[in-house]
Amino acid sequence: MTLTGREMRSTLSQDGTLTLSLETVAIGDPAENEVIVKVEAAPINPSDLGLLIGPADLSTLAVAGSSLTLRVPESRMAGVAARVGQSLPVGNEGAGTVIAAGRDAKALEGKKVAMIGGGMYADYRRIGVQSVVALPDGATAADGAAMFVNPLTALGFVETARSGGHKAIIHTAAASNLGQMLLKVCRADGIPLINIVRSTQQVDLLRGLGAQYVLNSQDPAFLADLTDAIAATGATIAFDAIGGGSLASDIMTAMEQAATRAMGTYNRYGSDTFKQLYIYGALDLGPTTLNRMAFGFQWSVSGWLLFPFLQKAGPAIAARLRQRVVDELTTTFASAYTRVIGLAEALRPDVLSAYQRKATGEKFLIDPTAG
Repeated sequence: MTLTGREMRSTLSQDGTLTLSLETVAIGDPAENEVIVKVEAAPINPSDLGLLIGPADLSTLAVAGSSLTLRVPESRMAGVAARVGQSLPVGNEGAGTVIAAGRDAKALEGKKVAMIGGGMYADYRRIGVQSVVALPDGATAADGAAMFVNPLTALGFVETARSGGHKAIIHTAAASNLGQMLLKVCRADGIPLINIVRSTQQVDLLRGLGAQYVLNSQDPAFLADLTDAIAATGATIAFDAIGGGSLASDIMTAMEQAATRAMGTYNRYGSDTFKQLYIYGALDLGPTTLNRMAFGFQWSVSGWLLFPFLQKAGPAIAARLRQRVVDELTTTFASAYTRVIGLAEALRPDVLSAYQRKATGEKFLIDPTAG
């Protein structure tokens, strides 16, 4: 069988023009260990926007026939030079119904599955069975659409903290869908969690979910309150979704100040408490500013990405984490969507402007069957 369907693409030209379009593609027969899935649900995550829009200037958004165009500022082109000229499919994860299967995958035919591997903003996705998970009985495509990126990231944070001997975690942009999942995991696993948000509404949201430590980074007493929370919990690891600005530095400074409270004598090199901060997002595209003389010399700031973590963790740990997601799919790892849109609708300027805001409490789901 040969199917044709739409697939969303993002293409960057040498002159900095980013084009978003729906392309018609042919889907060939599945290999013996592949399936073809009719996509019925695919979430819009910040990581998807990183590929879809990248560092483009949203104020330059324009309609070009059935496509959209944006401009990437010249100052940002160096960071995306490797993708110039490539038509890249978008959408990290999704779910739907298996409509065809190769010889070794016949057991999945007709089943609802979740999948990860890119190219999910499409009518159909041909994919290897190693990237597919059958959904539990009664689960919908919407239930399983976001069962990989956010749930496994939340579990990955906890796994990373444990493996490094850290006993409490700090998390920024904590009112996000991912942040709420991390809060539930930490509560269930008995791990103290310091949640950093940017508004009183987000404080109220997380307190309503049972969070003990919720700090508003806009409060004048933020640094002092953060230091107190770190002293109370012993947090020495942080995961930062913001990236730009000085928040990462503030967190490291607060960890150092909490550590020095327990020091008997002054040390010009700071405390001997090792402090780890991982940057895993880029909600702020600006430079990361570190006031390194404020937090001694026992520290590390680096990046954290889900797939390198899973590869390093190994198949046994990855399988254990995936199984937990399946077991708690509609509880701990349930995602709530504020709006469901069709594939073509996702390229309407007003709709794109809405979901690119990444506003707390707003999560969009693409359903290609809706048009």
